[in-house]
Amino acid sequence: MPLRPGDPAPDVDLPGWHDGQERRFRLSDHRGAPVVLAFYPGDDTPVCRRQLCSYSDGLDELTATGAHVWGISAQDVASHRRFAEARRLRLPLLADVDRTAVRAYGVGGPLGLVKRSVFVVDADGRLAWSHVSALGLTYQDVDALRAVLDSLEPAA
Repeated sequence: MPLRPGDPAPDVDLPGWHDGQERRFRLSDHRGAPVVLAFYPGDDTPVCRRQLCSYSDGLDELTATGAHVWGISAQDVASHRRFAEARRLRLPLLADVDRTAVRAYGVGGPLGLVKRSVFVVDADGRLAWSHVSALGLTYQDVDALRAVLDSLEPAA
């Protein structure tokens, strides 16, 4: 069954790269604040580069809502490090090498690719909004994500 707004968000517990270091990121550790989970097919590919660079450039606008913003793909932490350093990305990039989060969120695509998808988890740990791209050639921009984040209720 696909995830629907109001469903409990599947927990994510993955290694990632952020601020020059590797560390673990667990969704359940961020209850009380919304989290944007941006699944993307591959590090430093053209559309992914535009998407992640735009989120990095707009990060202050998104985090002003109290939200955390994470990029998630199936590449390993070393690949994420190279991508983040080359593009000066300011958001964490999580490595879902085993595709556990991809399966939990139902965003596995053909040929083992990850569907370009964005999920907003509210402060109570419930799915508030999602967008799964059919072709993966476009992405939800910072303004669209900001509008979703602005519409969220505070934690119960």
